[in-house]
Amino acid sequence: IALDVSTKLVHYSDNGSTSGAVNFPEVNLPDHATARRIMHIHRNEPGVLQAINQAFSGAGINIVGQYLQTLSDVGYVVMDVETQDAASVLRNLNEIPATIRTRYLR
Repeated sequence: IALDVSTKLVHYSDNGSTSGAVNFPEVNLPDHATARRIMHIHRNEPGVLQAINQAFSGAGINIVGQYLQTLSDVGYVVMDVETQDAASVLRNLNEIPATIRTRYLR
């Protein structure tokens, strides 16, 4: 059990995958060798995905992959993007009222 749990923690911290999660949206993600990865946890409300995509579009950042999963009250979206500097889009994502947390993987 300890090996399974530690493996899942490493997959989340290094890749953003949440496979096997019990109380969180489950997303099994491919590696992101050439793109930067941004994770966004939010309240599951109408219009959030639109606001997320507008934040990237407004910053001129291209999304090359997007993965979304929701539970009744929480959503988890992961974006692979083409950018070297995600600071401005992270600020914009954090300003979305439904945002719970954002995270950036290099």
